[in-house]
Amino acid sequence: MVAPEVYNVSQSPITSHAFNADRTQVAVSLNTNEVQILSRSGLDWTPTETLSEHDKIVTSIDWAPNSNRIVTASQDRNAYVWQQASDPLTGRLVWKPTLVLLRINRAATFVRWSPFEDKFAVASGARAIAICSFDPDNNWWVAKQLKKPIRSTVLSVDWHPNNVLLAAGSADMKARVFSAYIKDVDKRPPPSVWGEKLPFNTVCGEYSSPSGGWVHSVGFSPSGDVLAFASHDSTINVVYPGGPAVYTIRSNSLPYISLTWTSEDAIVAAGHDCQPVLFSGGPSGWQAAGSLDDTTAPKSSVGARGGFTGSSPVGRLNSAAFNTFRNADSRGLGSSHGGGTPLATDTELFTVHQNTITNIRPYDGAPGAVSRVSTSGVDGKLVIWSVNAVSGLGTKLKALRVG
Repeated sequence: MVAPEVYNVSQSPITSHAFNADRTQVAVSLNTNEVQILSRSGLDWTPTETLSEHDKIVTSIDWAPNSNRIVTASQDRNAYVWQQASDPLTGRLVWKPTLVLLRINRAATFVRWSPFEDKFAVASGARAIAICSFDPDNNWWVAKQLKKPIRSTVLSVDWHPNNVLLAAGSADMKARVFSAYIKDVDKRPPPSVWGEKLPFNTVCGEYSSPSGGWVHSVGFSPSGDVLAFASHDSTINVVYPGGPAVYTIRSNSLPYISLTWTSEDAIVAAGHDCQPVLFSGGPSGWQAAGSLDDTTAPKSSVGARGGFTGSSPVGRLNSAAFNTFRNADSRGLGSSHGGGTPLATDTELFTVHQNTITNIRPYDGAPGAVSRVSTSGVDGKLVIWSVNAVSGLGTKLKALRVG
């Protein structure tokens, strides 16, 4: 099993991260109103620039690989597009912001560039999604809003490869596919499984969380013909609109809050269980293939992991409190029995990430052939995983077909 690359970027939570095209730099939000740009220096990442324009916590970042522009969204209800330009005084390249007119009255929660990088989508707590395109006459970005039938905060968005369709997951327990067609920006897309006539704000599909959980993450497959979404009821749902069929993979673990497709038949998801999990399948069904994190091997090579060497449930906390209650429940033993246990000071997980994974993104490989993914989390770690390095999950997850 290939060991992941682990970087302790910060002692603070990483809210969001995005790499540049050649993976030599990464932009991170450390749960503050600033964005740090880190450059690779040997085996470490060192801060080189700070983007300071927002007033409140930056909630999401995306870095366009071709145009090299960064877009940031924040709880201050604003978004900025950052582009490198020459400083007239020093002559060096600096990041300069361009204003985005979002016209929202609640926090911006998530942002993603479209595949052609000529517009981007900003999710918000205002029950709306701002589709932003550039106005060269005024030198700013203007927004056109998707509103109906959203009933609560939009938590995530993802673009279809045709640059027009947009998937959105929200706290009203729905995943939806919208048309984000803008007349003066987009060419008319060819017919697809999502529909033919696609005027702005057309709802091409609406899907409910099986047990009524917030939809934390959505993602189109590389072809755009399949939709996956993760919800707070600890499920991954895969939608085939042409079928129509919806496959639900139920998990006994904590909920996933971020997912990405690595190929047309594989998805990697991560979240509160602190480990990325690979799911595989196709039109006939889906199932969990295994974890990218080897939770049974010694972890000294990827960071201190504590002195407990036995097997552990995936992602479980091996702490004094946890062991006290487990022993009391299974054996009737208290923490004071026998003068305490050697586990009394161990509060570390048997996973690389020591807290919730907030983001998972493709790192290496073309769309549809992703070989590595990157994750960041509340523990301040940035980790790069090989998609092929999968360990078994036993009977922890089970597959179920719905509809």
